[in-house]
Amino acid sequence: MNFLFTYLKGMAMGAADVVPGVSGGTIAFITGILDTLLESIRRINPTLISVIRKQGIKQAFEYINGSFLMCVFGGILTSIFSLSKLITYLLATHPIPVWSFFFGLIVISVVHMLKQVKGFSCVRLLLFTLGVAFAWGITMLNPIALEMTYLNVFIGGSIAICAMLLPGISGSFILLLLGLYPSILAAAKNFDITVLAIFASGCIFGLLTFSHLLSALLRKFHDATLIFLTGLMLGTLGKIWPWKEVLTWRMNSAGEQVPLLEKNLSPMQFEQVTGQTANIAWAIAAFVCGIVLVWAMEKFAARSNPVSDNLLKEEKSKQK
Repeated sequence: MNFLFTYLKGMAMGAADVVPGVSGGTIAFITGILDTLLESIRRINPTLISVIRKQGIKQAFEYINGSFLMCVFGGILTSIFSLSKLITYLLATHPIPVWSFFFGLIVISVVHMLKQVKGFSCVRLLLFTLGVAFAWGITMLNPIALEMTYLNVFIGGSIAICAMLLPGISGSFILLLLGLYPSILAAAKNFDITVLAIFASGCIFGLLTFSHLLSALLRKFHDATLIFLTGLMLGTLGKIWPWKEVLTWRMNSAGEQVPLLEKNLSPMQFEQVTGQTANIAWAIAAFVCGIVLVWAMEKFAARSNPVSDNLLKEEKSKQK
């Protein structure tokens, strides 16, 4: 059952990663598997070769917590391949409830993360402010249009996966800024093996490098890192505000016009500017659903330990 629940958490991460502006790292944190995920990935390094030689492949698999990683990434890939079309459809046809749901999810996640911090200081408040400013600045950047080459796909994968590990920073939004999101999403829909393999190679490279840094920060400066990551999450709320006016458009890989630059509006302004209904009732319902979902995840994570708790205990005992 633990493996099944870990797989479902991976699916939730994958579903979040498909949406530009929402981070799978946020889901990993609120479901209680982020630390374990980072520590497991961190163990995939040259030391693993020595473990294989001395103890065999089976022990090496246990050393990196392989069963846990397979469940998480199996769930992520399942969501990406099965939900990409659904989420694309929902964002196109029912954008306000979808964005409201994720807005509620992020708001309650910020509250959840702040509860994990033990005490506040001027330095931590500064880190929180820097996190908010950094994330807000990223969301305000104008997208660029990288050429769809194999090298750019590899680089995009390396950068995006780093963002996917961070609560608050969306890997799919990074791809959108780079101009690669439509092409990667199309590749996932059409099972373009070549593009997906190169993108996956970039992701693996990014995972094996960035996870070491983030894992070290969380081990040595846990609360300071956490407060900065919380600021990142709060800073992305402007990106997922449900009511927007499209300022400019772009052509996607399917030849369709989709929003490029948008401006946030109040629900009343939205109705005046666009002539469309603000769907306030649906937005509130979706917002509450997002809050309830995170609350349920919190309760579930508090009652169930990740399958790899022993891995973290072992690492802490080594540090002592």
